Amino acid sequence: MADLPDEFSKREALMHRLATEFGQRAVLTREWLTRVDFGWGPERLIDTSKGIWNPQSYAATLTIISDPVSEYDDGDHGDSLYRYSYEKRPSSQDPTRGSNTKLREAMHLGLPIVMLRKVADGRFVPIMPVYVVKEEPEQKRFLLALDESLRFLPDPAHLTEDQRRYAERVVKQRMHQPEFRSRVLSAYALRCAVCQLQKAPLLDAAHITADSDDQGLPVVTNGLALCKIHHAAYDERILGISPDYVVHINEQVLLEVDGPMLRYGLQEMDRRNLWVPSRPKDRPDQDRLAARFDEFKRVG
Repeated sequence: MADLPDEFSKREALMHRLATEFGQRAVLTREWLTRVDFGWGPERLIDTSKGIWNPQSYAATLTIISDPVSEYDDGDHGDSLYRYSYEKRPSSQDPTRGSNTKLREAMHLGLPIVMLRKVADGRFVPIMPVYVVKEEPEQKRFLLALDESLRFLPDPAHLTEDQRRYAERVVKQRMHQPEFRSRVLSAYALRCAVCQLQKAPLLDAAHITADSDDQGLPVVTNGLALCKIHHAAYDERILGISPDYVVHINEQVLLEVDGPMLRYGLQEMDRRNLWVPSRPKDRPDQDRLAARFDEFKRVG
């Protein structure tokens, strides 16, 4: 019988290691995931050919891959859950068996797993902890909760209005925001578009059109890679970006005297050309920038 306290500890250590690496690089590569040491020597964390990784030494599935363009019918399920299809098996074999067996065991044992959300070939965003909360054999799939708190809702598949708002916020924070950050920072080669700082832990993916807006889609062209000071300045309308990709600083701020951070971090960014991705399709949408720049000018 598996030593469940020990397994929980290993999974917790694994997730801490993944979070640290993701914070430093904004993406986890397949190559890196093949050999990760989180306290028990190097281990493989991803299968070479399947979406479900079941190491022999673990009682249940450790990681799963979610590919938004795969042949599987994976994706958001209602407001709080995520559907994950069975691994496909030959028609002559039991569809519930194979790699699906250990994923089912994760549900029975209440063990957390890691979802590796594919954002490009060989590049992933870790979503964790994820819990298998229900199996639907007739649809050949499992239902997953993308956060531990969602496991304890009375009926995660049928929510009240208050529960739905809470679940949407959790799913956005756990899945959509990290994926958006990864795509945007990768497009900008891990550098601030204003000052070109290349320190991933200090970089954010800023929305041009706010994500609270119906048009605030989590797409690269609605994003800017900004260091934390320039992200805050952008949100506070201290810093604006015109649709011709030029940085502007609020005129009142340009007149202030308040030490080197104000001078070098903000004032000297005025009229600087924005650093944009090399691929035209990843560059910020100019119509979105224009609308946001109008707001900046009104405040200024």
